Amino acid sequence: MSHRASLRTYLLRAVALAAAGVATIALAPAADAAPLPVSYSFFSGVGPALAHPYGSLAGSNDFRCRPSADHPNPVVLTHGTGGSAQTNWGTYVPLLKNNGYCVFALTYGALPGAPAPFNQIGGMGRIEASAAQLKTFVARVLRATGATKVDIVGHSQGTLMPDYYARRLDGARSIDKYVSIAPLWNGSGGSAVASFTPTLRRLGITETGLPVCAACGQMQTGSDLLAAVNAGGSPYVPGITYTNISTTGDEFVLPYTSGQVPGRPGDRVTNIVVQRGCSQDHSDHLAIAASRRTAAFVLNALDPAHPRPVPCLPVLPIVG
Repeated sequence: MSHRASLRTYLLRAVALAAAGVATIALAPAADAAPLPVSYSFFSGVGPALAHPYGSLAGSNDFRCRPSADHPNPVVLTHGTGGSAQTNWGTYVPLLKNNGYCVFALTYGALPGAPAPFNQIGGMGRIEASAAQLKTFVARVLRATGATKVDIVGHSQGTLMPDYYARRLDGARSIDKYVSIAPLWNGSGGSAVASFTPTLRRLGITETGLPVCAACGQMQTGSDLLAAVNAGGSPYVPGITYTNISTTGDEFVLPYTSGQVPGRPGDRVTNIVVQRGCSQDHSDHLAIAASRRTAAFVLNALDPAHPRPVPCLPVLPIVG
Protein backbone atom coordinates (compact mmCIF):
# COMPACT_ATOMS: atom_id res chain seq x y z
CA MET A 1 0.00 0.00 0.00
CA SER A 2 1.34 3.43 -0.92
CA HIS A 3 1.75 6.16 1.67
CA ARG A 4 -0.91 8.27 -0.10
CA ALA A 5 -3.34 5.35 -0.09
CA SER A 6 -2.54 4.66 3.56
CA LEU A 7 -3.23 8.26 4.48
CA ARG A 8 -6.52 8.28 2.58
CA THR A 9 -7.60 5.07 4.32
CA TYR A 10 -6.53 6.50 7.68
CA LEU A 11 -8.71 9.61 7.24
CA LEU A 12 -11.75 7.67 6.04
CA ARG A 13 -11.51 5.35 9.04
CA ALA A 14 -11.24 8.31 11.37
CA VAL A 15 -14.43 9.98 10.10
CA ALA A 16 -16.44 6.76 10.07
CA LEU A 17 -15.50 5.62 13.54
CA ALA A 18 -15.82 9.06 15.08
CA ALA A 19 -19.45 9.06 14.02
CA ALA A 20 -20.01 5.69 15.64
CA GLY A 21 -19.03 6.97 19.10
CA VAL A 22 -16.93 5.24 21.72
CA ALA A 23 -17.30 3.90 25.25
CA THR A 24 -15.35 5.57 28.01
CA ILE A 25 -13.77 4.52 31.25
CA ALA A 26 -12.35 6.73 33.98
CA LEU A 27 -8.99 6.24 35.63
CA ALA A 28 -7.67 7.63 38.91
CA PRO A 29 -7.94 11.43 38.96
CA ALA A 30 -5.34 13.98 39.82
CA ALA A 31 -5.60 15.01 43.43
CA ASP A 32 -7.10 18.45 42.71
CA ALA A 33 -9.49 17.68 39.84
CA ALA A 34 -12.31 15.42 38.81
CA PRO A 35 -11.21 12.63 36.50
CA LEU A 36 -11.54 13.04 32.77
CA PRO A 37 -13.18 10.18 30.84
CA VAL A 38 -10.63 8.01 29.07
CA SER A 39 -11.70 6.32 25.85
CA TYR A 40 -9.66 3.38 24.60
CA SER A 41 -10.40 4.08 20.96
CA PHE A 42 -7.87 5.68 18.65
CA PHE A 43 -10.59 7.81 17.07
CA SER A 44 -12.01 9.36 20.24
CA GLY A 45 -10.27 12.68 19.54
CA VAL A 46 -11.77 13.11 16.07
CA GLY A 47 -15.15 14.42 17.25
CA PRO A 48 -13.67 17.24 19.39
CA ALA A 49 -11.30 18.13 16.55
CA LEU A 50 -14.15 18.48 14.07
CA ALA A 51 -16.18 20.53 16.54
CA HIS A 52 -13.30 22.84 17.49
CA PRO A 53 -10.54 22.59 14.86
CA TYR A 54 -8.26 25.08 16.60
CA GLY A 55 -8.92 23.90 20.13
CA SER A 56 -7.18 21.49 22.49
CA LEU A 57 -8.51 18.36 24.13
CA ALA A 58 -9.67 18.85 27.71
CA GLY A 59 -6.68 18.37 29.99
CA SER A 60 -4.03 19.46 27.49
CA ASN A 61 -2.15 22.66 26.71
CA ASP A 62 -2.82 24.32 30.06
CA PHE A 63 0.20 26.59 30.21
CA ARG A 64 -0.63 27.41 33.83
CA CYS A 65 0.04 23.78 34.81
CA ARG A 66 2.91 23.30 37.22
CA PRO A 67 4.57 19.87 37.31
CA SER A 68 4.44 18.01 40.60
CA ALA A 69 7.38 16.56 42.49
CA ASP A 70 6.18 13.08 41.46
CA HIS A 71 6.05 14.03 37.76
CA PRO A 72 8.48 16.92 37.24
CA ASN A 73 8.62 16.60 33.45
CA PRO A 74 5.74 17.88 31.31
CA VAL A 75 4.71 15.34 28.68
CA VAL A 76 4.68 16.50 25.05
CA LEU A 77 2.61 14.37 22.66
CA THR A 78 3.70 14.15 19.01
CA HIS A 79 1.11 12.75 16.61
CA GLY A 80 1.50 10.63 13.50
CA THR A 81 1.00 11.31 9.80
CA GLY A 82 -2.41 12.82 9.15
CA GLY A 83 -2.98 13.38 12.86
CA SER A 84 -3.18 16.43 15.07
CA ALA A 85 -2.98 17.56 18.68
CA GLN A 86 -6.55 16.31 19.09
CA THR A 87 -7.24 13.47 16.66
CA ASN A 88 -4.28 11.35 17.74
CA TRP A 89 -4.58 11.74 21.50
CA GLY A 90 -8.15 11.08 22.65
CA THR A 91 -6.80 8.36 24.93
CA TYR A 92 -3.53 9.84 26.16
CA VAL A 93 -4.49 13.39 27.05
CA PRO A 94 -7.04 12.39 29.73
CA LEU A 95 -5.03 9.31 30.74
CA LEU A 96 -1.92 11.32 31.51
CA LYS A 97 -3.80 14.26 33.02
CA ASN A 98 -5.67 11.94 35.38
CA ASN A 99 -2.34 10.46 36.45
CA GLY A 100 -0.95 13.82 37.48
CA TYR A 101 1.03 14.97 34.44
CA CYS A 102 1.10 18.35 32.76
CA VAL A 103 0.15 17.38 29.21
CA PHE A 104 0.88 19.29 26.02
CA ALA A 105 0.24 18.48 22.37
CA LEU A 106 0.99 20.34 19.17
CA THR A 107 -0.09 19.97 15.57
CA TYR A 108 3.00 20.05 13.37
CA GLY A 109 3.52 19.88 9.62
CA ALA A 110 -0.06 20.95 8.84
CA LEU A 111 -1.26 21.67 5.32
CA PRO A 112 -0.69 25.37 4.59
CA GLY A 113 -3.46 27.39 3.01
CA ALA A 114 -6.15 24.74 3.38
CA PRO A 115 -9.55 25.61 4.96
CA ALA A 116 -10.44 24.35 8.43
CA PRO A 117 -10.46 21.59 9.50
CA PHE A 118 -8.11 20.41 6.74
CA ASN A 119 -5.41 22.86 7.79
CA GLN A 120 -5.24 20.91 11.02
CA ILE A 121 -4.18 17.68 9.30
CA GLY A 122 -0.61 17.41 10.52
CA GLY A 123 2.51 15.44 9.74
CA MET A 124 2.42 16.38 6.06
CA GLY A 125 5.39 18.74 5.79
CA ARG A 126 9.09 17.94 5.71
CA ILE A 127 10.23 16.36 8.95
CA GLU A 128 13.07 18.87 9.36
CA ALA A 129 10.55 21.74 9.38
CA SER A 130 8.26 19.87 11.77
CA ALA A 131 11.18 19.29 14.14
CA ALA A 132 11.80 23.04 14.17
CA GLN A 133 8.15 23.55 15.14
CA LEU A 134 8.60 21.04 17.95
CA LYS A 135 11.68 22.91 19.15
CA THR A 136 9.68 26.13 19.43
CA PHE A 137 6.82 24.34 21.20
CA VAL A 138 9.06 22.61 23.74
CA ALA A 139 10.79 25.90 24.54
CA ARG A 140 7.39 27.44 25.23
CA VAL A 141 6.38 24.52 27.48
CA LEU A 142 9.60 24.75 29.48
CA ARG A 143 9.27 28.51 29.93
CA ALA A 144 5.65 28.25 31.07
CA THR A 145 6.07 25.32 33.44
CA GLY A 146 9.50 26.09 34.83
CA ALA A 147 10.62 22.55 34.05
CA THR A 148 14.10 21.78 32.75
CA LYS A 149 13.13 18.80 30.56
CA VAL A 150 10.11 17.24 28.91
CA ASP A 151 9.15 13.65 28.26
CA ILE A 152 8.08 12.79 24.72
CA VAL A 153 5.31 10.34 23.85
CA GLY A 154 5.00 9.91 20.09
CA HIS A 155 3.09 7.78 17.63
CA SER A 156 4.23 6.74 14.14
CA GLN A 157 5.91 9.77 12.48
CA GLY A 158 5.77 11.35 15.92
CA THR A 159 8.32 8.78 17.08
CA LEU A 160 10.80 9.78 14.39
CA MET A 161 10.45 13.54 14.07
CA PRO A 162 11.42 14.34 17.69
CA ASP A 163 14.65 12.42 17.25
CA TYR A 164 15.65 14.78 14.45
CA TYR A 165 15.00 17.60 16.93
CA ALA A 166 17.09 15.81 19.54
CA ARG A 167 19.98 14.98 17.23
CA ARG A 168 20.12 17.93 14.84
CA LEU A 169 18.40 20.86 16.59
CA ASP A 170 20.00 20.70 20.04
CA GLY A 171 16.91 19.10 21.54
CA ALA A 172 18.69 16.35 23.47
CA ARG A 173 19.30 18.55 26.50
CA SER A 174 15.54 19.20 26.76
CA ILE A 175 14.35 15.55 26.60
CA ASP A 176 14.46 13.04 29.46
CA LYS A 177 12.25 10.06 28.54
CA TYR A 178 11.22 9.28 24.98
CA VAL A 179 8.36 6.81 24.53
CA SER A 180 7.62 5.66 20.98
CA ILE A 181 4.38 3.92 19.96
CA ALA A 182 4.70 2.12 16.60
CA PRO A 183 8.20 3.53 15.93
CA LEU A 184 10.00 3.27 12.61
CA TRP A 185 13.67 4.01 13.23
CA ASN A 186 14.68 2.20 10.05
CA GLY A 187 11.72 3.47 8.07
CA SER A 188 8.96 1.53 6.37
CA GLY A 189 9.33 -0.74 3.39
CA GLY A 190 12.48 -2.58 4.33
CA SER A 191 15.17 -3.65 1.90
CA ALA A 192 12.76 -3.84 -1.05
CA VAL A 193 12.04 -0.10 -0.87
CA ALA A 194 15.64 0.78 -0.07
CA SER A 195 16.88 -1.04 -3.15
CA PHE A 196 14.70 1.14 -5.41
CA THR A 197 15.67 4.46 -3.83
CA PRO A 198 18.83 5.11 -5.93
CA THR A 199 16.94 4.38 -9.15
CA LEU A 200 14.10 6.71 -8.21
CA ARG A 201 16.57 9.49 -7.45
CA ARG A 202 18.22 9.06 -10.86
CA LEU A 203 14.78 9.50 -12.40
CA GLY A 204 14.30 12.72 -10.45
CA ILE A 205 11.79 11.19 -8.02
CA THR A 206 12.92 12.08 -4.50
CA GLU A 207 11.46 11.19 -1.15
CA THR A 208 10.52 14.82 -0.51
CA GLY A 209 8.90 15.34 -3.89
CA LEU A 210 5.62 13.59 -3.10
CA PRO A 211 2.44 15.68 -3.51
CA VAL A 212 0.60 16.75 -0.33
CA CYS A 213 2.71 14.62 2.05
CA ALA A 214 6.39 15.54 1.89
CA ALA A 215 7.09 13.57 5.06
CA CYS A 216 5.75 10.30 3.67
CA GLY A 217 8.72 9.62 1.42
CA GLN A 218 11.12 10.64 4.18
CA MET A 219 9.85 7.70 6.23
CA GLN A 220 10.64 5.16 3.52
CA THR A 221 13.60 2.91 4.18
CA GLY A 222 16.75 4.35 2.65
CA SER A 223 15.75 8.03 2.76
CA ASP A 224 18.21 10.84 3.47
CA LEU A 225 16.20 11.81 6.54
CA LEU A 226 16.60 8.35 8.04
CA ALA A 227 20.31 8.43 7.29
CA ALA A 228 20.55 11.67 9.27
CA VAL A 229 18.60 10.27 12.22
CA ASN A 230 20.66 7.08 12.26
CA ALA A 231 24.04 8.78 11.80
CA GLY A 232 26.66 6.85 13.73
CA GLY A 233 24.75 3.59 13.40
CA SER A 234 21.93 4.25 15.86
CA PRO A 235 18.96 6.58 16.31
CA TYR A 236 19.58 6.86 20.03
CA VAL A 237 20.98 10.05 21.52
CA PRO A 238 23.08 9.77 24.70
CA GLY A 239 21.33 11.00 27.82
CA ILE A 240 17.80 10.16 26.67
CA THR A 241 15.91 7.09 27.93
CA TYR A 242 14.05 5.39 25.07
CA THR A 243 11.11 2.97 25.18
CA ASN A 244 9.91 1.46 21.88
CA ILE A 245 6.46 -0.18 21.79
CA SER A 246 5.66 -2.09 18.58
CA THR A 247 3.02 -4.49 17.27
CA THR A 248 3.49 -7.44 14.96
CA GLY A 249 0.22 -6.39 13.30
CA ASP A 250 1.53 -3.03 12.11
CA GLU A 251 0.38 -2.48 8.52
CA PHE A 252 2.19 0.85 8.06
CA VAL A 253 5.59 0.14 9.62
CA LEU A 254 6.94 -2.74 7.54
CA PRO A 255 8.59 -4.70 8.96
CA TYR A 256 7.47 -3.88 12.49
CA THR A 257 11.01 -4.65 13.67
CA SER A 258 12.04 -1.33 12.15
CA GLY A 259 11.04 0.11 15.52
CA GLN A 260 12.86 -2.47 17.63
CA VAL A 261 16.43 -1.30 17.14
CA PRO A 262 18.76 -2.54 19.89
CA GLY A 263 20.83 -0.03 21.78
CA ARG A 264 24.60 0.27 21.78
CA PRO A 265 26.63 -0.09 24.97
CA GLY A 266 25.65 2.80 27.20
CA ASP A 267 22.32 3.49 25.46
CA ARG A 268 19.20 3.41 27.64
CA VAL A 269 16.72 1.51 25.48
CA THR A 270 13.79 -0.82 26.23
CA ASN A 271 12.13 -2.65 23.33
CA ILE A 272 8.57 -3.95 23.78
CA VAL A 273 6.31 -5.90 21.41
CA VAL A 274 2.74 -5.96 22.71
CA GLN A 275 2.09 -9.54 21.57
CA ARG A 276 4.89 -10.94 23.73
CA GLY A 277 2.98 -12.51 26.60
CA CYS A 278 -0.39 -11.58 25.08
CA SER A 279 -1.27 -13.41 21.88
CA GLN A 280 -4.85 -12.13 21.95
CA ASP A 281 -3.68 -8.58 21.32
CA HIS A 282 -4.19 -7.96 17.60
CA SER A 283 -3.35 -4.26 17.64
CA ASP A 284 -2.57 -2.69 14.29
CA HIS A 285 -0.79 0.63 13.68
CA LEU A 286 -3.78 2.60 14.98
CA ALA A 287 -5.18 0.42 17.75
CA ILE A 288 -1.79 0.18 19.47
CA ALA A 289 -1.99 3.91 20.18
CA ALA A 290 -5.10 3.51 22.31
CA SER A 291 -5.07 0.03 23.87
CA ARG A 292 -5.04 -0.48 27.63
CA ARG A 293 -1.98 -2.70 27.33
CA THR A 294 0.04 -0.04 25.52
CA ALA A 295 -1.23 2.59 27.97
CA ALA A 296 0.19 0.63 30.90
CA PHE A 297 3.54 0.26 29.13
CA VAL A 298 3.60 4.02 28.52
CA LEU A 299 2.77 4.91 32.12
CA ASN A 300 5.44 2.51 33.37
CA ALA A 301 8.01 4.00 31.00
CA LEU A 302 7.24 7.51 32.25
CA ASP A 303 7.25 6.47 35.91
CA PRO A 304 9.38 3.34 36.29
CA ALA A 305 9.65 3.83 40.06
CA HIS A 306 5.94 3.01 40.42
CA PRO A 307 5.20 0.17 37.99
CA ARG A 308 1.64 -0.98 37.48
CA PRO A 309 0.33 -4.30 36.16
CA VAL A 310 0.16 -4.56 32.37
CA PRO A 311 -3.17 -6.09 31.30
CA CYS A 312 -3.62 -8.64 28.54
CA LEU A 313 -6.98 -8.08 26.87
CA PRO A 314 -8.37 -8.87 23.43
CA VAL A 315 -7.66 -6.04 21.00
CA LEU A 316 -9.02 -5.87 17.45
CA PRO A 317 -7.25 -4.10 14.59
CA ILE A 318 -8.31 -0.49 13.99
CA VAL A 319 -11.19 -0.36 16.48
CA GLY A 320 -9.25 -1.70 19.48
